[in-house]
Amino acid sequence: MMALKSVAALGWRDPGTKHPSLNRVQRFHRVCISGSSGLLGYRVIRSVADEKPVSGSPKFVDREDDNKISKRLNKELSSLPKPLSVTDLSTVRDDGSKVRISYRGVPGSYSEDAAFKAYPKCETLPCDEFEDAFKAVELWLADKAVLPIENSSGGSLHRNYDLLLRHRLHIVGEVQLSVNLCLLALPGVRADQLERVLSHPQALALSDIILSTLGVARENVDDSATAAQYVALNGLRDAGVVASARAAEIYGLNVLAERIQDDNDNITRFLVLARDPIIPRTNKPFKTSIVFTLEEGPGVLFKALAAFALRDISLTKIESRPQRKRPLRVVDDFNTGSAKYFDYLFYIDFEASMAEPRAQNALGNLQEFATFLRVLGCYPMDTSV
Repeated sequence: MMALKSVAALGWRDPGTKHPSLNRVQRFHRVCISGSSGLLGYRVIRSVADEKPVSGSPKFVDREDDNKISKRLNKELSSLPKPLSVTDLSTVRDDGSKVRISYRGVPGSYSEDAAFKAYPKCETLPCDEFEDAFKAVELWLADKAVLPIENSSGGSLHRNYDLLLRHRLHIVGEVQLSVNLCLLALPGVRADQLERVLSHPQALALSDIILSTLGVARENVDDSATAAQYVALNGLRDAGVVASARAAEIYGLNVLAERIQDDNDNITRFLVLARDPIIPRTNKPFKTSIVFTLEEGPGVLFKALAAFALRDISLTKIESRPQRKRPLRVVDDFNTGSAKYFDYLFYIDFEASMAEPRAQNALGNLQEFATFLRVLGCYPMDTSV
């Protein structure tokens, strides 16, 4: 079997998707740099989750209306985004001692929580869309990007799998975040006064029991922290939010209930992306992520997976996505005819470092069946929650 030389430069034949042009000038806006005491001074890019849940029922918090909180809220929200012009871009990397992390959302989002778990002293860069977070790294506005890839209750985020293939960033780490969903509202508002609750669709779905008990309407928002910001800015006393406790602190909301998710063990896995890969090691548990396509034929996928099983390599994730450029394959038993099948990309995570000969040999074996193979990254496993 052909042994592969190194993961650092692995990147087999491209499946035909061209790298998106980076020449499109994007709009950038100034937002803030998160701090423990409120809003300081972030940057956001426009269009170019960490407390462990415990078992038990939701814990309601009884708090009094506090005018001081409202005054602080108005003062801090006034410092939110000012436009960032192209001439300001040279000042983005003004502190080389800090790792700059891009993420989708606004301050207080669970993605930002994941960034702080991975890099406690990092500077965060909010972005409007997931693709903007990729482009921030490609344009050297950020050192790394953090994006969610799967949730223990909601499953995979398919859009982000597509972006991993479209862009040429490397996976250099993962973060497993225990998500604590909280019910938030303006100071002085009680849970029984709420008529509607805003949040990301998945957060609302994961809090179905308590929201059904309250009998409130549910309104979808792109990001849970964005919902908190919206309720705070507009003073909506009939609206609650499902978001993090840190979002409540940032936007001056009260926490009415904590751990409101239906399943206490609610874990979201995030990927850390960078322009360059890291050197694989064998001194700690490593994980490798790949994507590949296969020729049509009986047992081809079985043979591909056997390349790992025969070398005692555990697979931790298998995901398939139809190829957008070639969604249908026309075959029959003799590779002719009119039967139509989806042509798939297969994403696999396995527990082995590319510094190990068994991992190199497994990929060498896989190449015998794969029409396309790309290593997305080899990185240390996150064994903490």
